[in-house]
Amino acid sequence: MKKMSTRMVVEAGIMIALAQVLSYFKVYESPYGGSVTAGSMIPIVIFAIRWGSKPGLLAGLVFGILQFLLGPKYSYHPLSILLDYLLPFASIGLAGLFKKNLATNLVSTFIAMFARFMFHFASGFIVWASTTPEGQNVYLYSLVYNASYMLPEFVISAILLSLLYVPLKRFILENRLRTEA
Repeated sequence: MKKMSTRMVVEAGIMIALAQVLSYFKVYESPYGGSVTAGSMIPIVIFAIRWGSKPGLLAGLVFGILQFLLGPKYSYHPLSILLDYLLPFASIGLAGLFKKNLATNLVSTFIAMFARFMFHFASGFIVWASTTPEGQNVYLYSLVYNASYMLPEFVISAILLSLLYVPLKRFILENRLRTEA
């Protein structure tokens, strides 16, 4: 990772704070955690697209720590903290993998959201197996439960990213030109 500039750190702080505030605007909240928000991941996605996946992973990790510290607690189990907060939110930074145009940004965002989903899915059958209704397959239950909020969250994020891409294109390119020079 390139040396973190003051500008990068400041932008990370602003985007993490904005993501945290947006996470309080919930469209839907699942009973054991997980929610559909008003695009709370978009600030981290934009930061990752602008600065790259490594700084994006770090910003996402900090966002995950804040989600755990400031949000409702459903479990204090170390695996739950790792699989429900730290790793899934860090994975949002993968949105910075491909940054050529809107299509590649959407592919990267899908990869990031899918990675986040996979961590939650794993947590569902590792940590939360006891919440599976009797007689149901724990893997299928985890898949459906976590998809019920992650799929709408991805759709909202993809729509917002598509709407914001043109206005933010200069902002994103400005950083690329500066870092490539």
